[in-house]
Amino acid sequence: MTNSYKKVLIVDDDKDISNILKQSLVAEGFSVISAQDGEEGLKMIEKEKPDLILLDIVMPKMDGVTMAKKLEEKNIKLKILFLTNLRGELPVAEGIVEKTDYISKTDMHIDQIIAKVKEKLSIE
Repeated sequence: MTNSYKKVLIVDDDKDISNILKQSLVAEGFSVISAQDGEEGLKMIEKEKPDLILLDIVMPKMDGVTMAKKLEEKNIKLKILFLTNLRGELPVAEGIVEKTDYISKTDMHIDQIIAKVKEKLSIE
């Protein structure tokens, strides 16, 4: 299966990071949609049915951990890669972060993020 059949939702309030991720993922053949906060992200999930979410933790209106918790409460099972600039211990909401991968935005190169997305979606 090619990447073009895989839809990635980027939920990040940093427009620059979101645009860089979107351009890089589109160049790799993914279908990409984006939202700027957790509230908008939840609406996009219901409308667009993505295969994976790149989810920032710290955002206005609704943070990423709260969004992931709401998905769990609605029994919506999606692959999530948390994006964060946080250092040290990450916020945990009922074990969500512990069972989900996360990427430090400051420590990883875009190629590593793309590789992690492909790994999570089982694409070689």
